[in-house]
Amino acid sequence: MIERIFNVRERGSSVRVELVAGLTTFLTMAYIIFVNPDILSSTGMDRDAVFVATCLAAAIGSAVMGLWANWPIGMAPGMGLNAFFAFTVVGTLGYSWQQALGAVFISGIIFLLLSVTGIRRWLIAGIPQSMRSAIAAGIGMFLALIALKNSGIVVANPATFIALGDLTASGPLLTIAGFFIIAALDALRVPGAILIGILAVTAASILLGVSSFAGIVSAPPSVAPTFMQLDVWGALGTGIVHVVLVMVLVEVFDATGTLIGVAKRAGLLVQGPTHTNTGLSRALMADSTAIVAGSMLGTSSTTAYVESAAGVQAGGRTGLTALTVAVLFLLATFLAPLAGSVPATATAPALIYVATLMLREFAEITWEDVTEAAPAVLTALAMPFTYSIANGLAFGFVTYAGLKLLTGRAREVHAATWIVAALFVMRFVFFPEG
Repeated sequence: MIERIFNVRERGSSVRVELVAGLTTFLTMAYIIFVNPDILSSTGMDRDAVFVATCLAAAIGSAVMGLWANWPIGMAPGMGLNAFFAFTVVGTLGYSWQQALGAVFISGIIFLLLSVTGIRRWLIAGIPQSMRSAIAAGIGMFLALIALKNSGIVVANPATFIALGDLTASGPLLTIAGFFIIAALDALRVPGAILIGILAVTAASILLGVSSFAGIVSAPPSVAPTFMQLDVWGALGTGIVHVVLVMVLVEVFDATGTLIGVAKRAGLLVQGPTHTNTGLSRALMADSTAIVAGSMLGTSSTTAYVESAAGVQAGGRTGLTALTVAVLFLLATFLAPLAGSVPATATAPALIYVATLMLREFAEITWEDVTEAAPAVLTALAMPFTYSIANGLAFGFVTYAGLKLLTGRAREVHAATWIVAALFVMRFVFFPEG
């Protein structure tokens, strides 16, 4: 039955290899079950419910990816959009978390329609590589600033806006120690380096009395406080269009880039990254379906994880790898007490290290061409310095279109970029406070 469903032997793998690959992928991405509740609970959402929603959304997304697309890619709520959800949409713009979940639902439906109709292919082709790279790098910088602030390494200062915190305090010391642990373990190619770092700092925090220990295993908490609490009509009626636009753009670029990159490494795109490829089309449909399901459960946008490359490296070639990830996320719902014991100083080094990985995207920018480099830099800088992924995207797209126009190179700009730039201009005209 397993062979019939997953074609394991046909893809040159075995059941044992697929299970080991699934475990490897899970260990590399399991940090999200601790980080996501920490971020989303800052909006007033119930931390335990978010923990369960995170695990269930990851399990559903990974299971659909495995059973339908038959690809070895794990899914879970994505880094970056969870920060946008919590700190920009709710924290800065003042929407309720229920309305923010409504926006996630709407973005998922739009993403689904884009995937079904083929507009996604047109949109991806129309956004320049420099902007795609800048978006990833800028989100990384945004995550780093959040982590540095939460850990106390960076503090507010009335004269300089931000300044260095007290590095002798427990928060910064634990965060710095956690970063060294994660970076060193990853350099040594230890599976689950980020997860090990989080758990190590959590243990140290408990021993030092910085945080309390609530236990390790218990029955899963209720997801009722967040389940079906999304306010779709409230989102539609509050001018949240620009928020949905940002979510859709990031979801499209992040999901497509990750899926194509990991699938190439697994040898699943033998005909190239064509969007008529059945596996890729199903994988993107699985991604968008998971976003909708996650919003109903009570979490930010779910996406494919680039950490799945670790499982592919371990030999994963079929959906059995993704299904293994799904089962492990379901089992993780019993770890709620442990998740509740993880302090911000334990998740901060994970965010900082993820940021360092995302900043590699700067290498893909064409620095010799100012009309490509300048918009990319503005995109990346605006995200942390305005505390908004949306502002970064707006600055970048408008600058890109404007510079190409002023230098007589307007023909180089794809229609999709003109449309996105125009939408952001309209956003500043009609929603300047956003």
